Amino acid sequence: MSQAKVSRRTYGRQRVRKIKTRARYGHRKLKQISRTATLGGLFLSFLKIGITGFGGGLAVLTQIRNVVVQQRGWLGEPDFIEALALGQSLPGTSAGNAVTYIGFRLRGWRGASVSLSGFVLPSMLMMIALAIFYDGFRALPKTDQLFHGFNAAVVALIAVTAWRMGKQTSSKHWQRILIVLAFAAVVFLKATVIEVILLSGLVGIGIESFTERQLPRLERIRGFAARRQKRIRTRLGIRKPRPHQFVGGYLTEALAEERLRRMSEGLVTQPEEGYDADEDSDAEDKPSMGAFLLPAIPFLAKLGLALSLSFIFLRIGAVTFGGGFVMIPEIENEVVSSHHWLTHQEFADATALGQITPGPVLIMATFVGYRVAGTIGALLSTICVFLPSFLMTIAAGSSLRRFRTNRQTQAFLRGVAPAVTGLLVAAAWSIARAGIHTIIGASMAVIILVILMRFRPNPFWILIGAGLFRFVMALVLW
Repeated sequence: MSQAKVSRRTYGRQRVRKIKTRARYGHRKLKQISRTATLGGLFLSFLKIGITGFGGGLAVLTQIRNVVVQQRGWLGEPDFIEALALGQSLPGTSAGNAVTYIGFRLRGWRGASVSLSGFVLPSMLMMIALAIFYDGFRALPKTDQLFHGFNAAVVALIAVTAWRMGKQTSSKHWQRILIVLAFAAVVFLKATVIEVILLSGLVGIGIESFTERQLPRLERIRGFAARRQKRIRTRLGIRKPRPHQFVGGYLTEALAEERLRRMSEGLVTQPEEGYDADEDSDAEDKPSMGAFLLPAIPFLAKLGLALSLSFIFLRIGAVTFGGGFVMIPEIENEVVSSHHWLTHQEFADATALGQITPGPVLIMATFVGYRVAGTIGALLSTICVFLPSFLMTIAAGSSLRRFRTNRQTQAFLRGVAPAVTGLLVAAAWSIARAGIHTIIGASMAVIILVILMRFRPNPFWILIGAGLFRFVMALVLW
C-alpha cells in the first residue's frame, strides 16, 4: 500500500474523530442550554403542555413532571413533590399552582407569569373558539344528545373525584360530618362557597388547634379510668357495658345569603321615546355630548358586564380549594340563578367543554365570560379566576417553610379539605340536575362511574366516547 493512501486514510479517521467530538460537544451544549430555565424556554415548555394536556388532574401533572424533572432537569424529584404539595394546599387548580411555583422557583415572578400564561393560553383560545361557534353548533340536529352524553360523563367524573378525595380527607369523624354539612349548605341552604370554606376552616382551627391539644391528657385520664373500672368490674363480676360513642357538635345556621345586585340592569340607557329631531333646529350645527357618547354605549355596557363578572370570578377564585369542580355550584348560582346571564343548559355545556379542552377545568370561566360580555369578558374572566391563586402561590412560595409549619394554617386546611369533598358532591348534583333529563343519561352516568372507579382511564377519552355514544344512539333510535 502506497504512502499516499495511508496518509489519506489517517487524515479521514482524524476528520471523523473531530466531527464526532464536535457533535458530542454540541449535544452537551444543547443539553446544557435546555437545562437553563430561560423565560422563553419556560413559556414554550408549558405552552406545549397546555396544548397536549388533555384529561386534567394527574394526567397534566404527569406531563409537567416529565418535562420539568426528566427532560429539562430544572427541578429534582423532592422539589417537584414540594411544588405539588403547595399547589394542592392553595386555592385554584393544583396543576396551575404547581406551574406557577415552578416558574417562580426558577425565574422569580416573571417566570411564574410566563409559565402560567403559556399553560393557560391554548385552552383559553380553544374555549373562545368554541364559544364563538357554540350557537351554530347547537343549531345542528341531535347536538343536544351529544352534550347530554358529555354531561353524564362529567357528573360521573366529579363524583369519582369526590369519592377519592373523601377517602383521603375524612379520616376523622368530625370531617365526615363536615362533608355532609357542606353538601347540605350548598344544595338546600343556598350557601356560597366562601361561606362554606370559611366556616369549615374555622371549625378545623377550633377542633385541631384547641380541642386536640387536650387529647394526650384526656387519653391518659381515660386510660387510668378504664383500668380502674376494669379492676372494679373484675372484683364485682360485672360484665363490660357497651361503649359510649360521642358524636361531635353541630354547625349553627348562621349562613347569611349575600348576593350581588344585578349590575347588568340599568347599564344600557335607552334614548327617550318622544324625541323629535325637528324640535332642535341647531342639532346638526351644535352636536351634543350625547351624540358622541351614543356609539360608545354598547361598549360601555359590555365593559360593565365584563367587570361585574370579573369581580365574581375574582372572589370565587380566592376560595376555590380543591380544583375547578368546587366552583361550579357558586358560578351557577351567580351567572344562572342570580343574574340570569346563562341558562342551566348553557352552563352544563360550559362545564362539559371545560373538560374536553386541554388545561384546567377553571377555563370554563372563559366560555362564561364570552357568552356574557364577548371577547373582553372572556379575557377579564380568565385573568381574574387565576389571579388570586397566582398571587397566593407566589406569596406562599417565598416563605414556603413557614407556610408548611404554621399550625393554624394546617388546621384551617384540615377543616377545608372535607368541606371541599362536600362541595364536589354538590357540583355533581348541580350538573346532573341541569344536564341529565332521561333514564338513558342517568344510566350512562352510573356505568361511567363504575368504569372510572374500576379501570382509571383517561377522562378525556371517556368524555369523547360518552358524547359520541349518545349521539349515535340518538341517530339510530330516532
